[in-house]
Amino acid sequence: MSNAADTDTIELTILMPCLNEAETLATCVEKAQGFLARTGIDGEVLVSDNGSTDGSQAIAEGLGARVSPASRRGYGAALINGIDTARGRYIIMGDADDSYDFTNLEPFVERLRGGADLVMGNRFKGGIAPGAMPPLHKYLGNPVLSGIGQLFFRPNIGDFHCGLRGFNRARVQELDLQTTGMEFASEMVVKSSLARYRIEEVPTTLKKDGRSRPPHLRSWHDGWRHLRFLLLFAPRWLFVYPGLVAFFLGAIAVAVLAFGGGVQVAGFGFGVTTMVYASALCVLGYQALLFFWLTKLYATQEGFLPASPRYRSIVARWSAERGLLIGLALFVLGVIIGIVQVVRWGSLDFGAQDAVTAVRIAVPSALGIILGFQTIMMSFFSGVLTTPRRESRPEALIES
Repeated sequence: MSNAADTDTIELTILMPCLNEAETLATCVEKAQGFLARTGIDGEVLVSDNGSTDGSQAIAEGLGARVSPASRRGYGAALINGIDTARGRYIIMGDADDSYDFTNLEPFVERLRGGADLVMGNRFKGGIAPGAMPPLHKYLGNPVLSGIGQLFFRPNIGDFHCGLRGFNRARVQELDLQTTGMEFASEMVVKSSLARYRIEEVPTTLKKDGRSRPPHLRSWHDGWRHLRFLLLFAPRWLFVYPGLVAFFLGAIAVAVLAFGGGVQVAGFGFGVTTMVYASALCVLGYQALLFFWLTKLYATQEGFLPASPRYRSIVARWSAERGLLIGLALFVLGVIIGIVQVVRWGSLDFGAQDAVTAVRIAVPSALGIILGFQTIMMSFFSGVLTTPRRESRPEALIES
């Protein structure tokens, strides 16, 4: 990670990601500079350029802003570059389309000076001008995604995707943010929440942007990317909770129908056909739990998810060998049940069997074999993920 300086030389960097914003960039830079001059804050205006071809760089430099070219394309890539090259202890970031109010940043600075790690703007509290936000975003996209984000991560903010936000640069760099696209906005909030950072919000306004061209944002595409990101960073909601429900419902149903025979509920009969579908539900739930474990292992190994002390203690006690023994036990149990069924069939001279009785024994046998085999394969895979390795490979190997 490269920084502009070894030590902080100024208090505040106002950071603007930029991709062909010649129509509005000058207005944004002048407003930000005016804020710094009016408040007397020691700061800079930094434009992280994402490959503009409309002369945005010259406009920013002509007004005295510092321009830092981002080598990779993408909203997140531009912001990561800006964060790495900023000189301020604090950073306030906002789009360069003249939709955010760069003249009224005092509430952000006050909260940052007061010890907040991340200060989010809330456009719904501050006011959204007519035409500034499409109805699809205002009444569906933002409320739904903000609600899901609040449910999963509890950041206690009402506008999960506000682009005007301030943060402590050193604290955010510790999060090792990775995403280079629009998901970056969600990643910052999610990782700050998981790291138990102090997150606060202040009202801010949103007005219609000053561009004549369409915005870079694509509603359904980027909305799905944000939702997918929230789900991937909440493996308990994606895998554990539905997996536990499916596994235990299926397992209980199989056990009841295997040992208790048919069941009547409100005049409806449940028998071996239900057992077959219940076993499928049990397998699906078990697969979801295995996927959670593998996802968590990979995500923590690669730095996408933080590892809690509780999780570290579980991983320390876990080993691929233990998983193999558990899987082998389930597999052998299923095989034994199958052998018992073959023996019973032999007692009938391998003649015709009662179909209901045969299925009632075959389903638990197959279930044990399947769950055991899955556990064995998962254990081998988890062993690969947890094998100690070097932090990085030589450049020559990477290039080859």
